[in-house]
Amino acid sequence: MPEDEKETTEQQRLEKEQLEDLGTVWRTRGPHAIHCLTVIGQIEGHVEAPQGQKTTKYEHVIPQLVAVQEDPAVEGLLVLINTVGGDVEAGLALAELIASISKPSATVVLGGGHSIGIPLAVSARRSFIVPTATMTVHPVRHSGMILGVPQTMRWFEQMQERITGFVAGHSGITAARYSELMLRTGELVMDVGTMLDGKKAVKEKLIDQLGGISDALEWLYREIERAE
Repeated sequence: MPEDEKETTEQQRLEKEQLEDLGTVWRTRGPHAIHCLTVIGQIEGHVEAPQGQKTTKYEHVIPQLVAVQEDPAVEGLLVLINTVGGDVEAGLALAELIASISKPSATVVLGGGHSIGIPLAVSARRSFIVPTATMTVHPVRHSGMILGVPQTMRWFEQMQERITGFVAGHSGITAARYSELMLRTGELVMDVGTMLDGKKAVKEKLIDQLGGISDALEWLYREIERAE
């Protein structure tokens, strides 16, 4: 087999492995090389999720984001989001990493961008949401036993302040309005918070605009060409 055919075959094998193992497409073959990252299911942090659950493992995503920043062949980042939330610390860490990437970046909320998925949705330079997607805004919650002491409550408050500050800093919504939506009663069954569909999320200035993959790619191409 000629050397160039061997290289092509090996490249195809690596791309297939990345797609199957990590759910990513490295360097799309459009007009510009875009890395496509998917955030699906539950965001998994230091503790493994139960078997049978679809997860996005933060230890898999972090090296990809570093590579996007460092690889000169990658010109932009597209993040596709359909998450139920998950580990708060891990989700916020990923959002901070995406926000710190210097190359053009865009997010698209497809099915859901709930809980800690909201900071991820607003972390890129431009955010999109399809009309049928939903975003659930609610306070930080904790499963399992917790200590009933003032320090525990203060920890929850500080974490919520970090999330609210990040969301307000990377979208058009104010911290006060985000907190109001987060603590609203009477909308979610047995819970406090607010569920926003695509149009409402844009109206609240949480997401920049309605749109799907083609809109996000068009925006990325335009930003890349503007920087050339």
